Amino acid sequence: MGVTQRLELPEVPDDPRHPPGWLPDVLLAFIVVVAAFAPVPATEFAPAGPLALALVLSPIAIVPFRRRWPSAVLVLLLLVFGSAAACGTLSPGVGVAVGMAVFHLATRTTRRRAMLAGGCAAILLMLLSLLASVGSPLDPRVVQFGLLVAFAAAAGDGARSRRAYVKAISDRAERAVQTREDEARRRVSEERLRIARDLHDTVAHQISVISLNAGVASTAVDTRPDKAKESLATIRGAARTVLKEIGDLMAMLRADDDSGAVPRPQSGLAQLDRLVAQFAAAGLDVHTRVEGSPDAVTGAADLVAYRVVQEALTNAHKHGAEGRAHVLVHVAADAVTVAVTNLMDVGQDGYRIPPGSGLGLVGLRERVASVRGTVDAGPAPGGWKLEAVLPVDREETP
Repeated sequence: MGVTQRLELPEVPDDPRHPPGWLPDVLLAFIVVVAAFAPVPATEFAPAGPLALALVLSPIAIVPFRRRWPSAVLVLLLLVFGSAAACGTLSPGVGVAVGMAVFHLATRTTRRRAMLAGGCAAILLMLLSLLASVGSPLDPRVVQFGLLVAFAAAAGDGARSRRAYVKAISDRAERAVQTREDEARRRVSEERLRIARDLHDTVAHQISVISLNAGVASTAVDTRPDKAKESLATIRGAARTVLKEIGDLMAMLRADDDSGAVPRPQSGLAQLDRLVAQFAAAGLDVHTRVEGSPDAVTGAADLVAYRVVQEALTNAHKHGAEGRAHVLVHVAADAVTVAVTNLMDVGQDGYRIPPGSGLGLVGLRERVASVRGTVDAGPAPGGWKLEAVLPVDREETP
């Protein structure tokens, strides 16, 4: 199991080519001042008086507010242009300011609204130009203002589309990173659960054998030394077995790849007699009945069936009464049923449910669910019963 690292998108440094926010306002102010005071061949482009000059220069103070109130600034600039035209002045600086306001508005709204606002602003600008006694609305001096605003609207929509595209790409990359992180966490969680199940299956039975025989040895050491020696021998054998199984498990976990690891024999119903013999050596009398052919159960279902028997016999050995248990394995055409029953202590309130963390049954339910099976555990007429039904894949059946 590897250590997961949080995957992060590299921070993109600010583009040095991107101009600062105040630069467009400074450039517009420069254009407005030059258009107001530079000599021009056409008299209608020059301010006709102090009022017209004030109107021509007013965009310098109005345009910076476009970031906060883009629509209001656009309307106000159109009024300024119309007022200057009524005074006999067609100000190129005010026209450029209107184009900047349209551009900014187009970057903040949808394409439909941007085109509508740009078209209306271009038409109004051309109509307001007639107040300067230019003559025809198709005069090149009038058309240039409409083209300027239309181009600004198109450029603003293009900038908005590009910004939306970049944002979509960034969001997609972030979602991809998040998905990879979630997948890594899911795999780590599944690996932890698998290791926990393997450790429980490997250790639980042998530790219960050690615990029970340690109790027998401590009580019989003075009265029955031979019994105590027998229990100590059983403890020694169980300890060797659990150390070997843990060593095999750790070797498998530390292997760099599956090809370099030595495969362990796969547990299954074929090893049922050996499993029963281990419990018999530990003092549990197990009666086994197999109906059908266990060879028909292969793959994951075979392993899970073995683990069901192992977990049920471990609980019967630890918590059962009279040291007896019955195992029934019924193999049908489409499913295998594993049932393990044992006697339980009966008190005044009925069956005494054994104390414990219950992690063994939790892990067992997870194993059974992984092969689409069902498991049920609880009191039964014969004592305590654990029964699991596991579907058999026909493709795996020989």
